[in-house]
Amino acid sequence: MRNSAPARTRELIDRLAVEHRLDLKEYEELVEGFTPEIAAYAAGRAVELRTRVYGTDVYIRGLIEISSYCKNDCLYCGLRRSNRMAERYRLDAGEILACCDAGYELGFRTFVLQGGEDTAFTDEVACGIVSSIKEAHPDCALTLSLGERDRDSYQALFDAGADRYLLRHETADPAHYARLHPADLSWDRRMACLRDLKDIGYQVGCGFMVGSPFQTPATLAADLKFIEEFQPAMVGIGPFVPHHATPFAHEPAGTADMTCYLLSLLRLIGPELLLPATTALGTIDPRGRERGMQAGANVVMPNLSPTDVRKKYELYDNKACAGSEAAEGLTDLSRRMEAIGYRVVVDRGDAKRRMEAGREGSAD
Repeated sequence: MRNSAPARTRELIDRLAVEHRLDLKEYEELVEGFTPEIAAYAAGRAVELRTRVYGTDVYIRGLIEISSYCKNDCLYCGLRRSNRMAERYRLDAGEILACCDAGYELGFRTFVLQGGEDTAFTDEVACGIVSSIKEAHPDCALTLSLGERDRDSYQALFDAGADRYLLRHETADPAHYARLHPADLSWDRRMACLRDLKDIGYQVGCGFMVGSPFQTPATLAADLKFIEEFQPAMVGIGPFVPHHATPFAHEPAGTADMTCYLLSLLRLIGPELLLPATTALGTIDPRGRERGMQAGANVVMPNLSPTDVRKKYELYDNKACAGSEAAEGLTDLSRRMEAIGYRVVVDRGDAKRRMEAGREGSAD
């Protein structure tokens, strides 16, 4: 059995690379079958698909963290409302537009507005900001990551010009979701939001933490199956990194190795996916950006926020926000990507059209 397990795992990886789907139990086998050798094999297959669809292009997103206020109390997040030690800030419309203007000059053609669920960003305020950015930079894409809102709000923001929306599903297992969140947050509600966003017409992103408390191979398998079936345009995953002022302060962090392995599996599920090498990956491993690319990622999100607030947006401890993680470090980031055979491009970086299952030809 010891000799047959790697062969079986490789067979599953090969089938996933062709068919882009597996049964739930087969996904669980893949997660349980992780070894450095298997991860390297999966990465090789993932890079083949990534190159076929996106070549060696790396898309950059200018990340603007607009508010550290949040009405929620998620057990893993440093911005949770119960954290009385958190330094709170809120950017106004002028500050946000100034970040976009600076980013445009640096070569960014997608901006990501991310924040806690801050009630100050009403539909009127948020739609005004979206409209202003799109008016100033009509050739740019705008991604929002502002948490759960009602369908009418999502529609209004889309009508104002938002192109994409990132809403991590966090876990596809309802029982696991309940162990990560307070009782006033609902897995059903989170899934309904994702369906609304897709139905409205956004390019939708979901995602999960790798190594979050109570996570198992079965819950990770459910995540992979959900993503296979939901068919998002983007998936953002990163290792769980504990924050000192949360109930999970002493839980172990996720690993770069497992995160990169799962990036490879996601690329095999969706050759056309937009897959970031996330800040959390770069936080726990100085070569996280490079390792993510070599596992199948094709997006990086340098920080465009005003420098005086970056450390205040503390989702987890020791969040990287300097060097190649910062927008000002774009030259360094480009050099690092070129050193491993990739190139940072000036492009909106939209998702390619989904490939048909079983067909490994180029996306349209």
